[in-house]
Amino acid sequence: MRIAEVAPPWIPVPPEGYGGIELIVDLLARGLQARGHEVTLFAPEGSKSPAEVISPLAAAGSGAIGDRWHEAYHSLSAYQQADEFDLIHDHTFLGPALAQMSDLTTVHTLHGPWDSASRAYYELLHKRIHLVAISETQRRANPDVRYAATIPNGIDLERYPLYEGEREDFLVYIGRANHEKAPELAVELAHRAGLPLKLVVKHAEPAEQHYWAEEVVPRLGSDDEALDEIGHDEKVKLLQRGRAFVFPIRWEEPFGLVMIEALACGMPVLATPCGAAAEIVEDGVSGYLRPDVESLAPCLERVAEISPHACRARVEKSFSAQTMLDRYERLFETLRPMTKER
Repeated sequence: MRIAEVAPPWIPVPPEGYGGIELIVDLLARGLQARGHEVTLFAPEGSKSPAEVISPLAAAGSGAIGDRWHEAYHSLSAYQQADEFDLIHDHTFLGPALAQMSDLTTVHTLHGPWDSASRAYYELLHKRIHLVAISETQRRANPDVRYAATIPNGIDLERYPLYEGEREDFLVYIGRANHEKAPELAVELAHRAGLPLKLVVKHAEPAEQHYWAEEVVPRLGSDDEALDEIGHDEKVKLLQRGRAFVFPIRWEEPFGLVMIEALACGMPVLATPCGAAAEIVEDGVSGYLRPDVESLAPCLERVAEISPHACRARVEKSFSAQTMLDRYERLFETLRPMTKER
């Protein structure tokens, strides 16, 4: 099949630091190309892939996320070439609106949460595109639209080696600086357990910078370490060395890619059971799920009971790149009869 993978316009594919959607798009473009499909990747300048890369714009950067001019120009550039493909797989927000003006089969993966604005938007679109949810939790949150499939995100397990050695006495948190992701609760959890915390927190956007300065920095202790956005290898080392990954989120997380990255490295995950966390973490097997910081703190005394192999096995079974690719490829093949004869 001739497939267009349309990434968001903000961050090059693959990302060097922050960029969960970009990681997924990279795996899809590479994997589908390796399986014999003709893949064209629409992504910002600086993107690299075995697939053909078309870059309508320079990378806007994570600080520009939400800038609709960049997204509109980027998406329109892809849809203007629609006749060259059998299927478009769109990861942008605005792209599906352009799909309404084309007969081309369009698959759209929902990477964000449901809110009043997104519900109204997709209510106008869902009958003309093929929506993919990334978790059952996300799908259940809005049963009023038509879904083509539920396909969880996956990771390339070779890039996340299992670590079976002795772990050091620190905790790890990776996420954005906002109320929903709650990095300050991760700090509180670490302090309750008497362990230092290493935080990798995205705070590039103005609202994130404010939240970081007002809610997180004042709570940091002398043993805590705040790291800037780091590369893949450094992230993996953190996930291999630390005692546990803490994720006391306050929102209905659509997926939570960083949790499967931690589990792949053999690191137990302690999280609140919000959103898809309960689909990823098996309580007592690959980590612990508790409703608040107070009940999560005692679980840190039990993380040695969690087997690194059980953590890894959870990802191998349900969240590998190969499993994700198998599911998308099957979906695309079922949609093949809908593509126009050329």
